[in-house]
Amino acid sequence: MRIRPLPPDSLSPEVRYVHDEIASLIGRSQSQVNMLDARGALLGPFPPMLHYPQFGIPALSFLRTLDMHATLDKRVREVAILTVGAAFGARFELYAHEIMAAAFGLPDDIIASLAAGGHPYGLNVQETIAHNVAYALVAGHVVPASTYKQAVQLLGQHGVAELFFLVGGYSLIAMILNGFDMPAPPFV
Repeated sequence: MRIRPLPPDSLSPEVRYVHDEIASLIGRSQSQVNMLDARGALLGPFPPMLHYPQFGIPALSFLRTLDMHATLDKRVREVAILTVGAAFGARFELYAHEIMAAAFGLPDDIIASLAAGGHPYGLNVQETIAHNVAYALVAGHVVPASTYKQAVQLLGQHGVAELFFLVGGYSLIAMILNGFDMPAPPFV
């Protein structure tokens, strides 16, 4: 870990407000995931974002927009996020989204395969196309025309655009996590 979590009482009023908003939001939407340390400091990608608020707060705004305007099924989103996390080996991203994928009903064997960078059996057609699109993008490829066409048929044009931005947003998170070497909490 190259940067330490910031206890809330050490933050400026402006950054403390952002901290508290994040803590409240994740408490409502991702309560299954341990995102706070014993001092109440945010974990994962949030310490770098709070240490460098000039970059972190705009990034958070973008990520919040992805959630506020989400239309894709939660399982489809988690398949894409796990595909991104696995491609980059982003430990905290995988930790958090393995938990969320399970909460949204993805089977353990599928979660394990996605987290290992595999191509799992048993995904529905929307989940499969989300995985294929995310996999192509994180491999640095243009999405093949046939894959794009199938994605539009299954997810709609808006859904495909949302998927592209989702993959980009979670690639950003993975880069922040990996650059600052942010760990996942110990396995329990």
